[in-house]
Amino acid sequence: MIHPDRLAIAPEVADALRAGRPVVALESTLISHGLPYPENLEVAAAAELAVRASGAVPATIALNDGRLLVGLSADDLGALATAPHGSVRKVARPSLAAAIAAGGWGATTVSATMIAANAAGIRVFATGGIGGVHRGAIGGDHPTFDISADLEELARTPVVVVCAGPKAILDVPATLEYLETRGVPVVAVGTEELPGFYARGSGLRAPLSVPDVADLADLVRAHDALGLGSGVLVCTPIPEADALPDDVARDAVAQANREAEHTGVSGPELTPWLLSRIASITDGASVAANTALIVNNARVAGELAVALAR
Repeated sequence: MIHPDRLAIAPEVADALRAGRPVVALESTLISHGLPYPENLEVAAAAELAVRASGAVPATIALNDGRLLVGLSADDLGALATAPHGSVRKVARPSLAAAIAAGGWGATTVSATMIAANAAGIRVFATGGIGGVHRGAIGGDHPTFDISADLEELARTPVVVVCAGPKAILDVPATLEYLETRGVPVVAVGTEELPGFYARGSGLRAPLSVPDVADLADLVRAHDALGLGSGVLVCTPIPEADALPDDVARDAVAQANREAEHTGVSGPELTPWLLSRIASITDGASVAANTALIVNNARVAGELAVALAR
C-alpha cells in the first residue's frame, strides 16, 4: 500500500473516484521518451480527449518531487513534453523507489502506472503496447533473460490494461506463454486474432476474444468477482485506416531486430533503438500508426470504464 504522502491525486480525478464515475489511467513515458516535441504533447492531449469523449475522466500518471501524481495539469504535461533530454527518469517497478527518493520528474512505464492506478482505485489503464519477452531472451546458447517487468505487474496488480497487443519487436508467442503461466487473461476485442500493434493482425490466435466492449465488461466483472488478483490484458486492433500492412510491419520488425543483433545493442536501450529503426525503415509510417493506436486504445479504455461504472 502506498503511503498517502507519496500519492497526489488531482482534484478532478479524486472527485470522480469518490462519486463512482469512470476514470482511465494513462502512462507518461510516451511523452518523455516516446515521441519528440510537439508530437508528444499533441498525442498526450489527444489521448486524454479520447477518454473524455468516451465519457470518462483521464488521469495521466507521472512522478515529481517525491510523489506519484495521478492526473496531470496542462502545465505538468507541458513540463514533461519539453524537459531537456535525459532529465526525466523512465520509471518501472524496480526503479520506482529510487526515483521517488531522488525527486524530480519521472515518467511511468506500464508497471509503474499500474501500481499508481491501483493505489488510487483506478480500474482501467490505456497504453500503446506492453513490454514482454524480447527475442533471444530464452533458449539458444546465450539467453539474455530480457523480460519486461510489465508481465509480472500484470500477474500481481488487478488493473485492466488496454493496448494494441504486445509490442511487435518482441517474441510475441513467448510473451503469450509467459502471461498464460502467470494466470493473466489476454482478451482481443472484435477479432479472434491477436492484434499486431502496428498491424491489425499478428498471425496468432488470441487466447480469448469478445465481440465488443459490453461483453468485455462482463468478462472483467467475472474476473473481479473471482478474486483472482491479476490484471487483465485487453488487446484492440489499430484502426484499419491507420494500420501498416501485415507484411510491411513484419518485415520492418525483422530487419530492425537483425540489425540490433549485429550492432550488439541490448538491455534498456534496445526497445527505443528498435522503435527508432523501424520508424526509419518505414519512412515514419510506424510513428503515425503508433500515434493512432495510442488514441484508439484510450477511446476503448474510456468505453470500458464507462461500462464498468454502470
